[in-house]
Amino acid sequence: MTSEVLLEAGAPSGAAPPAAITTSGLTKRFRGGQVAVDAIDLDVPRGSVYGFLGPNGSGKTTTIRMLLGLITPTEGTFTMPPLTTVGALVEGPAFYPYLSGEANLLRFDAADPSAPPRTAKARAAEALERVGLAAAAGKRYRAYSLGMRQRLAIAAALLRPRRLLVLDEPTNGLDPQGTREVRALVKDVAAEGTTVFVSSHLLAEVEQMCTHAGIMSAGRLVAQGTIASLSGGRAARIRIDTPDLEAAARVLAALELPDVRVGSDVTAELGGHAPERINAELVVAGVAVRGLSVVRTSLEDVFVGLTGEGFDVDG
Repeated sequence: MTSEVLLEAGAPSGAAPPAAITTSGLTKRFRGGQVAVDAIDLDVPRGSVYGFLGPNGSGKTTTIRMLLGLITPTEGTFTMPPLTTVGALVEGPAFYPYLSGEANLLRFDAADPSAPPRTAKARAAEALERVGLAAAAGKRYRAYSLGMRQRLAIAAALLRPRRLLVLDEPTNGLDPQGTREVRALVKDVAAEGTTVFVSSHLLAEVEQMCTHAGIMSAGRLVAQGTIASLSGGRAARIRIDTPDLEAAARVLAALELPDVRVGSDVTAELGGHAPERINAELVVAGVAVRGLSVVRTSLEDVFVGLTGEGFDVDG
């Protein structure tokens, strides 16, 4: 079997490629026959923040390693920007603990043969400023918090202008404050025009910072699309907390809401109805409303529906 890598060449003037990453049948089979990644077709739009979702062991990191040229695909092809325009953070940052943040970046930059030495200090300072570490530039790495270490790793990936930033579990092990810092940084980088490809098993994080997502399960890509389209595949439901269950159900039925269900509360598909109008109709009918909420489909619901599996949904 053969594999082919197509690095994106310069597009004709006025005809920018629509995707930052595309794969076709991308497969990785290890010795012994284990299939880690099974014929996936990724489509990562340019300018997006793409969440690459799945439980540990689903093939996310193996896919990233193939895209970055760290391992060779068994089959399939992929297209992405040249690696000189790609920044990456894979499996956590690794820096010298006794050096400062700035000194570590300069060491990292010196290892890049294409990086101009005369602008190294200016670029390191700019990268530190960009990730909010300018004030800690002279601080030794071993004194950095986990959030600061992740931000320094992202700064290293941003020492040169990047068209694509690949982050493997960037919030792994972080406390809530560190997670918020990295989430805000990803959004800022994307707002500047860089496509960000974020691998994660934390669904809540992906919902908050990504525009698109792909869901992996046992090496297969089982769904991908915008966050809205993935979450919107199932209808939102309205939930009524009331002691007047049957009366509430009759009101929802009279309003022609589909799939009215009565249990410990009353629920129905919301459809195009305004929640405030439903509430008003319930009150007019004399129904005692203790609470009214709209329940929308989450990425967790989508994943469980597609695979029958669940995994971490918060940090």
